[in-house]
Amino acid sequence: MATRFALLSVSDKTGIVDFARGLVDQGFTLLSTGGTAKEIRAAGIPVTEVSAHTGQHEIMDGRVKTLHPRIHGGILGLRDRHAGEARDNGIEWIDVVAVNLYPFEATVARRAPFHEVIENIDIGGPSMVRSAAKNHEHVAVVVDPADYPRVLAGLSSGGPDLATRRELALRAYAHTARYDAVISNWLADQIQPATRVERAIPLVLSQDMRYGENPHQKAAFYVASGEGGRALGRAKQHQGKQLSFNNVADLDAALRVAFDFAAPACTIIKHMNPCGTAVHVAGAAAAFELALSADPVSAFGGILAFNRPLGADDVRAIRNAKTLFEVLAAPGFSAGALELLTARENLRVMELPEDWAESRPAGQDARRVMGGWLLQDWDVGGEPGWKVVTERAPNAYEESALKFAWVVSRHVKSNAIVLARQDGQGFVSNGIGAGQMSRVDSVEIALKKAKRAVEGCVLASDAFFPFPDGVEAAVKAGVTAIMQPGGSVKDAEVIAAANAAGAAMVFTGMRHFRH
Repeated sequence: MATRFALLSVSDKTGIVDFARGLVDQGFTLLSTGGTAKEIRAAGIPVTEVSAHTGQHEIMDGRVKTLHPRIHGGILGLRDRHAGEARDNGIEWIDVVAVNLYPFEATVARRAPFHEVIENIDIGGPSMVRSAAKNHEHVAVVVDPADYPRVLAGLSSGGPDLATRRELALRAYAHTARYDAVISNWLADQIQPATRVERAIPLVLSQDMRYGENPHQKAAFYVASGEGGRALGRAKQHQGKQLSFNNVADLDAALRVAFDFAAPACTIIKHMNPCGTAVHVAGAAAAFELALSADPVSAFGGILAFNRPLGADDVRAIRNAKTLFEVLAAPGFSAGALELLTARENLRVMELPEDWAESRPAGQDARRVMGGWLLQDWDVGGEPGWKVVTERAPNAYEESALKFAWVVSRHVKSNAIVLARQDGQGFVSNGIGAGQMSRVDSVEIALKKAKRAVEGCVLASDAFFPFPDGVEAAVKAGVTAIMQPGGSVKDAEVIAAANAAGAAMVFTGMRHFRH
């Protein structure tokens, strides 16, 4: 009986010893390299170094070791058509290839210098994986340690069968494609503007969703490789039903709002828009009560997010409100808080990593369109300009309220209008107009939605007023100060409308469309 060979060369050594032992028990001769061979040998399992098998020692600091005809011929050769060539060249068939790649992402994540990152680009590994995947009719290729048990089970019964080997080949090509995408994206970010080169977006399946935007749509959540920081895949779900597509989209919107504030903040999101947002110096519970009071009807079934850890008293405030929420997210929960939350077993409780507040979005913002993608820089805000354009400047109270309203407006779908005011030691949204085709309609909706007096409120607009009608409606209702980017051909008329009412107006010079 011909010798059966398996080649093992892994960066992630999880389960490799048990896999190696299982292969030897089934009559395989093991070929391996470097650290993998050392680990297998230390477990008392016989293994042959690749250099001994090929008769060629490693050269160029180990850069060239598996790139050899006895390796790639053994993997790629067709067992019938190439049998003679294999025999003439001393090539023996390699039926199992277990390879995963140099830790490129981990090297980037620890901010290694450029030359060290380059050295962690694997060459031989992807070549072996791609060779084995191409020849999957004869070779079982394994890139994920989770697949070791089923490969061993398949081998014990004469397989794995062709269907399994095809699935393993698919997983292998996905593995190398993602690896190359991570490298190309990192290199593009180092040497030129990312939007000017071909891009591959490296994604890893995180979890299946309950369904998509609607129950008849299938959906899944993929995590972008190499993107740490504010990555939703890092959130830990403590309880509740499986997340849906809409839950994750709304959670993303909620966290963008909550963590845009330095003060303790709470926001409630419905359909990607904040229906209530507040900050309060007293903490999370006080901010929640203010945010809920902004629009308690719309809050039903919403997504609730905080930028501070929650304790038992904070959870009691949420429970006392008797409002149904789909998801609750915060950067930490006390043991007492988690225990109290179990009473709402369907509430999805998501705990964010402790470093969430210090991190920023990585990579680029992307949107799928038919046949392609739109890529852009993240809108991370920044300090807006502050140019008083009216006869009256905002007073100290109006200035603070305007800055609060301006932050909220960045996260409202355009056309976006946010009314806000102070309430005790906090600030709260007091009517939001979102997603309208005309800005004056957004103003009128915001005024209609106000739960507190409009008199004395401030207003923030994500883009300029194209006509004075929106400003006229706002100041007539009692708005005293307005913040907007400016830049309309009718700015003079818009400013005149504010002056006529004695209102203050500030131009930021920065637009924040969110489509």
